[in-house]
Amino acid sequence: MSVLAAEWLKIRSVRSTYVILGISLATVLMGFALATMAAGAFDNAPPARRPDARISELEEAMVIVPQLCMGILGTLAVTSEYVTSLIRTSFTVVPRRWPVLGAKAVIVGTLGLLVGPVAVFGTYAVSRLAIGNRFSGAYTGPFIDKLPILVATGLTVPVFALLGLGLGALLRSAAAAIAVITGLVYVFPIIIGNIPEPWSERLGSIMIGGLPRQITGGSNDSSVYGSLLSPAAATAVLLAYAILPLLAAIWATQRRDV
Repeated sequence: MSVLAAEWLKIRSVRSTYVILGISLATVLMGFALATMAAGAFDNAPPARRPDARISELEEAMVIVPQLCMGILGTLAVTSEYVTSLIRTSFTVVPRRWPVLGAKAVIVGTLGLLVGPVAVFGTYAVSRLAIGNRFSGAYTGPFIDKLPILVATGLTVPVFALLGLGLGALLRSAAAAIAVITGLVYVFPIIIGNIPEPWSERLGSIMIGGLPRQITGGSNDSSVYGSLLSPAAATAVLLAYAILPLLAAIWATQRRDV
């Protein structure tokens, strides 16, 4: 418990933590702004074009903001100590080393578990409020029908937090770890979307962005992601994104000088 308390003190004493959390939660305001703009565009469109107007699920599109933010938070939670050499002190006090990373994982994972659902459910709520029955009733369906995909989407945020922590400990470079996380969010999906089939479908099915709908038994037909995984397999892949880099980081940390 003393290691956990020490790591919590480190994270909450850094100003960047609050900036990152603030940006993550501001996703709700950004979602409301986009929903309001979409509603205005719908109202100003010619009546003949309104029945064909469509809108993507803003909560699924905007989740990349807290994903990226919490990935950065997880990265900085460990790489900042390498920059300041505080990691030497931490490992001297805790010679087994793995409890340090374990405590960091508990903290950033918990923060991600709080931020993710707030951002996703909040964005959905304000989007539903702003859009109303526009776009062929895209936001008028029963909330219970949306609950599974909202939960699955929200859970990707703590996964990014743990992924960032694992990559940061492995690479010991904030720039390198953040580059990998940014690639997972923005770059790799674009590249995979342009790869010939069947590899586009295969690789797209294991990308984080495509896992929530597969976890809920849905499909990604309207996106660059694939839909080849069963709900159980998609859940396992999502957990692997969080657990495997962290286990690799613990293994590497035990065998390096620092």
